[in-house]
Amino acid sequence: MKAVVITGAGRGFCSGGDVHKIIGEMLGRDMHAHLEFCRMTGHLIRNMRLLPKPIVAAVNGLAAGAGAVIALAADFRVLADSARFAFLFSRVGLTGADMGAAFLLPRVVGQGRAAELLMLGDDLDAAAAERCGLANRVVSGERVLEVAQELALRLAAGPVYATGVTKLMLNNAWTMDISTALESEAQAQALMMMGADHRAFYEAFVDKRAAKFTGR
Repeated sequence: MKAVVITGAGRGFCSGGDVHKIIGEMLGRDMHAHLEFCRMTGHLIRNMRLLPKPIVAAVNGLAAGAGAVIALAADFRVLADSARFAFLFSRVGLTGADMGAAFLLPRVVGQGRAAELLMLGDDLDAAAAERCGLANRVVSGERVLEVAQELALRLAAGPVYATGVTKLMLNNAWTMDISTALESEAQAQALMMMGADHRAFYEAFVDKRAAKFTGR
């Protein structure tokens, strides 16, 4: 596996927790069960961000609640022009800070826009998502999976180890000061410069041919 594409079945990407099977069921449980459930949903987002492979979300329709955060946790988001985001936790009497939303969303759309989306819970259409940086591509509904797969194939054909290190560095840089970030990048790049893929690029450039990357 060199890249991952996630999408929804049917008309929507993911509408979040079922009102009866999840919300209604959880109301009858104690605090420890609630905390266990909330930690479990957070583990999904953590695993997506720690996966050293690029994840492309093909958002084919509504991405609401947990679905909105799952799409947010992907590295790339390709949206159908009919898609909508709804970080609707506050609309159901919960904090908008769920499943890492308060951590991830400001880093994608900015603090002010994130506060609006998480506190008000308003829907965000595809055009608005593209304007604020939440969407990498907006295409017609019938092409959303095709375009997402094309992007994933492009990533998979590239230097996948370098892509994975880039994702790691992006994650780590969120908590660094500038001096620490520069040193971390210098060390990572020095290691990458000794890698097989970088040498493959150089040899291909000298030979005037396309490089064949091996992910090493």
